Amino acid sequence: MITLPPSPSFSLHNRRALVTGASSGIGLGIATALARAGAHVVCAARRENLLNALVQALHNEKLKAQACTLDISNVKDTEHTLNNLPPFDIVVNSAGMARHGPALLTQEDDFNQVVSANLKGAYFLSTLTAQRMIDHNIKGSIIHISSQMGHIGGTERAVYCATKHGVEGMIKAMAIEWGHHDIRINSIAPTFILTELTKSSLERPEIKEWVSSKIKLPRLGEVSDIMGAALYLASDAASMVTGTSILVDGGWTAG
Repeated sequence: MITLPPSPSFSLHNRRALVTGASSGIGLGIATALARAGAHVVCAARRENLLNALVQALHNEKLKAQACTLDISNVKDTEHTLNNLPPFDIVVNSAGMARHGPALLTQEDDFNQVVSANLKGAYFLSTLTAQRMIDHNIKGSIIHISSQMGHIGGTERAVYCATKHGVEGMIKAMAIEWGHHDIRINSIAPTFILTELTKSSLERPEIKEWVSSKIKLPRLGEVSDIMGAALYLASDAASMVTGTSILVDGGWTAG
């Protein structure tokens, strides 16, 4: 007689999740996915009006959500905000920025702004939320939205690549340190995802041709592709996954 193994659960009922960069695009999609899976989602970003609209839309589906204005590049403000909220079981960092251009023309202010948002902010959001998890004996999951550019190089993307490669290394080190606390930390590395922010760029013939030549599957990435990966990493289905990156890149880096 065969004993069938239990199926893993993707339910997030009775869990609290923080999603940064939730006001649009990938962050908004992930906040929606986690809320639909049963989590109480704190939707965080800098644009309060868009956050309020998102939370209202989630409430219209009878889902649990609240808005929180937050700029993760400001570490002191982030710490203050987190200390005034209950601890989280799930943290998804989708906040970030890019200022593309030739490496030889990089200005110091551009460098500092991108590093502050993409690497410094990600680093301290991780440590601050992980400490709360440890203090409250929470088996947590921390997820960073990285990029395929955290695994390869890209023209006119030297600073952006530097920050995303840094995030990937940071995740590996933190996974080693926090594993015995049963805290998992991973990344999702998307290719170009069609959003309102990227639409105008991806509609340019030369950009569309370049991206299409690199992605091996016959379409561009969509927000829903990232929603599934985030739900997996947030859930018990990924309870043995830490210190790694899920590449949602349509085969870009395989070639």
